[in-house]
Amino acid sequence: MYPKQPHLHTQDDSGMIDSHCHLDLEPLVSNLPQYLHEAAEAGVTRFVVPGVHPDGWRRMAELAAEYPSILPAFGIHPMHAATMEELVLDRLMTLSKSGVAIGEIGLDPAYQVSMELQEAAFRKQIRIAVELGLPLLVHCRRLFQKTLGILREERADQIGGIMHAFSGSPEMALEFIRIGFAISISGTVTWTNAVKPLRIARELPLEHLVLETDAPDMTPQRYRGRFNRPAWMAETAARVARVRGIPVETVMAATARNTVRVLNLPGDRA
Repeated sequence: MYPKQPHLHTQDDSGMIDSHCHLDLEPLVSNLPQYLHEAAEAGVTRFVVPGVHPDGWRRMAELAAEYPSILPAFGIHPMHAATMEELVLDRLMTLSKSGVAIGEIGLDPAYQVSMELQEAAFRKQIRIAVELGLPLLVHCRRLFQKTLGILREERADQIGGIMHAFSGSPEMALEFIRIGFAISISGTVTWTNAVKPLRIARELPLEHLVLETDAPDMTPQRYRGRFNRPAWMAETAARVARVRGIPVETVMAATARNTVRVLNLPGDRA
């Protein structure tokens, strides 16, 4: 259904991993071979693609079958919590057996979806993840204490995961790290008005950080006004390296290892 990637080593375990990118969505999916090739040229060789709406799961599964470098994580985004019903959850359970995580799931008061529905969808998906032994990709805007409490109550410390595009304080990040979650840094760390992302990049232990693009969103400062793509994760890695005063190669290697570890992927866990 989708054309093969030309001259792309899709199973290279040595490069960076984009821990959160929506390659199944427009405008990326229409020209996917090009964007994957550009990413490989920039050193990004694997791509975790999270679910947003149940209607998108089939396309995600097709892309993962076509491209070994695409690693699906099926789930229901909080803005689509109203789609949650038993048949959908049964389908999620089945599909997730071929995924690397469950996500993106969580809480977000910015959407016109009741917190009751969001919390119910969040809890039910965590329970599926715990049953399957899969890590989580967690979306959280502002409601950090509530999200942390739910993760603790639902025993998510047994599976861990990634706090996607984390926008909280380093102190709050450490609470999630204590229950087995890595903290993901996105292109917002490059923005001219960045404050908390810079503190996260500077102050947290490197062994608990991962990188993402959230493509096509959260475009790095250099390319603002254009839709984001995985190749531009190199901008984020470079910014983290400058903030920490370490070589960019160190950031690239460490964050890739961390993603491998927290998502139980094949590759170097040292």
